[in-house]
Amino acid sequence: MPDAPANHEQIRYWNEQSGPRWVKYQQRLDTQLEHLGLTAMQRAQVKPEEHVLDVGCGCGQTALELAERVGPHGSVLGIDISQPMLARAQDRRDEIRVANLQFLHADAQTYPFDRERFDLIFSRFGVMFFDDPQAAFHNLCTALRPSGRLCFICWQVLEKNDWVRVPLRAVSQYVQLPAPSSPHAPGPFALADPDHVRRLLEAAGFSGPRIESYETQLNLGGARNIDEAVEFTLEIGPVATPLREADAPARVRAIEAIREALIPHTNPDGIRLGGAVWLVSAQRER
Repeated sequence: MPDAPANHEQIRYWNEQSGPRWVKYQQRLDTQLEHLGLTAMQRAQVKPEEHVLDVGCGCGQTALELAERVGPHGSVLGIDISQPMLARAQDRRDEIRVANLQFLHADAQTYPFDRERFDLIFSRFGVMFFDDPQAAFHNLCTALRPSGRLCFICWQVLEKNDWVRVPLRAVSQYVQLPAPSSPHAPGPFALADPDHVRRLLEAAGFSGPRIESYETQLNLGGARNIDEAVEFTLEIGPVATPLREADAPARVRAIEAIREALIPHTNPDGIRLGGAVWLVSAQRER
């Protein structure tokens, strides 16, 4: 039997399970994550006329913003493994007729990019899902021009991200949660250890990794009220799967527990909980 392709589990997951849900909640996810993406772009110092690769571009919000920043004489290529999310990104591009933005359905870990093509490789939460991150970052490094830049944003540890931790703790007494995975296994928190990130980047050919902490309050799923926040939590994030697998009585109790846990975080502009990320930047070694 031939070996499974790289990232096959993530490819299946983002095309069959999570991708369609992210498309459904695209606007609300954009509301939650937009500020973080813009913060990372400010750190990346995107310039007019640059050529940029957006890794894990998803439904296209960051790629569209990057295309505007590089202007008509620059270009952006958004790459993602999720066909449903890319289809939504292409629709958004076509709706506003963005000429300097293209999308590619491929795996950034293995795709044979033209060497030294890009000035900047950017990612908002798109580089934590590689099954071989060192190989992936090395592949991306070869696509950068000499002294080209890498800038991405990734989550810090679960314990510092209340937008995930609070719902998980609420349901833990009613449903069986998955056993903790390896700290560096593909997933939202795969790059939570800054020392691990630094080692990966240096081994992949990057120099001077800079890893900065940024903490803020996130509007959970762009929710305007508690009902929308609960609905979002049931569809997106780590409690979604165990709740779908739970029996009806346990599910009812768990949903009520989520509601009670989120009520104290209600604000006039939505349900706000703490989030902590790393802003990571590095250069390709000459």
